[in-house]
Amino acid sequence: MVEINQTLRWKHLYNVLSRPGPFSDEDWVPGPETISALESSKILVIGAGGLGCEILKNLALSGFKDIHVIDMDTIDISNLNRQFLFRQSDIGKPKAEVAAAFVEKRVKGVKITPYVGKIQDKDEDYYMQFKIVVCGLDSIEARRWINSTLVSMVDFENPESLKPLIDGGTEGFKGQARVILPTLSSCIECQLDMHAPRPAVPLCTIATIPRQPQHCIEWAHQIAWQEQRKDDTFDSDDLEHIGWIYNAALERSKQFQIPGVTFQMTQGVVKNIIPAIASTNAVIAAATTSEALKIATACNPYLENYMMYAGEEGVYTYTFEAEKKPDCPVCGNLARKMTVDPNMTLEAFIETLGERPEAQLKKPSMRTEEKTLYQRFPPQLEEQTRPNLKLKLRDLIEDGQEIAVSDPAYTIDFRYRLDFS
Repeated sequence: MVEINQTLRWKHLYNVLSRPGPFSDEDWVPGPETISALESSKILVIGAGGLGCEILKNLALSGFKDIHVIDMDTIDISNLNRQFLFRQSDIGKPKAEVAAAFVEKRVKGVKITPYVGKIQDKDEDYYMQFKIVVCGLDSIEARRWINSTLVSMVDFENPESLKPLIDGGTEGFKGQARVILPTLSSCIECQLDMHAPRPAVPLCTIATIPRQPQHCIEWAHQIAWQEQRKDDTFDSDDLEHIGWIYNAALERSKQFQIPGVTFQMTQGVVKNIIPAIASTNAVIAAATTSEALKIATACNPYLENYMMYAGEEGVYTYTFEAEKKPDCPVCGNLARKMTVDPNMTLEAFIETLGERPEAQLKKPSMRTEEKTLYQRFPPQLEEQTRPNLKLKLRDLIEDGQEIAVSDPAYTIDFRYRLDFS
């Protein structure tokens, strides 16, 4: 009886995968081979939040049997309105473990292996075991890390080293899904300027005359923490740290009679989290799952290579091929051009790297081919290169010279060519 029910469950999927269609490749062989390819494909889902939960459930219902999921967060009560694999009794538990157990219980025959931790905890050997990687992240930094890792893994003598990356993201009623073939198609770094950092609030506003609840939170994060807990390294994923910022911001908001500071808003401001809507998550999760199914089975051509969704006034999607840029710091072979003021100090230039849409580097160190301009670690080298911070760029480098910039958040060096304005 159980076997009959399982056959009925997958009947419609098997029908799709057992006959050629008008959009399938001419050399595609449907039938048992295709179904076997699907069931044997090991797939990794990064993120088990609002989008990740939907992707995980969809993949299991689409016939994937061997799924792994990574997430470092625990379940908060604010998650329950859109992350439907969790219940109130799950609050405080790891998202990856609860989501995996929930889907395994509902979809018989699927094996989901959770990992509670950061994607940076795993090495290339770990990622090499998967056929496809699907991202449901709310962090540009994490996207850039996995993107650069998968690009660096590619060995042109070993086709199995190329791991397709399917990336989904949502922002309110808007969303996007894209397919990235590392080194072959446009990567996340190529289109980084599409995800420009939010405008910075002037420090004078934060410090003296806050007008919005977000200003109070930024004050607690940027000023109060440094004054009162400067010996503690702030961790945006530590609930005790977030709680401290929330309480400090709440006190400041009372002083200036600014209502609206909440714990959830504090998390959003500090971690730069964008509010999510369940319906948008469902649409983008369906799109990313569809691409995973097509890549695993070759039943249809996959997305080439970017799909944007807008749901403010109906359902509208637009697909296009994002350009692979030859000066991409990750998948290109040319240094990216950056126009700078030669009279700017090195310290000022380093600060701008966090705000420039094409860079977005928070703790950069840099060097030329001949010398180190500034190095944050180790402390001895930082002390040695610190005097350079007060020097002007024209005193340190030549017009059109290349520099290599590193950041502890990434495994690669970013190459830029500085052209004087």
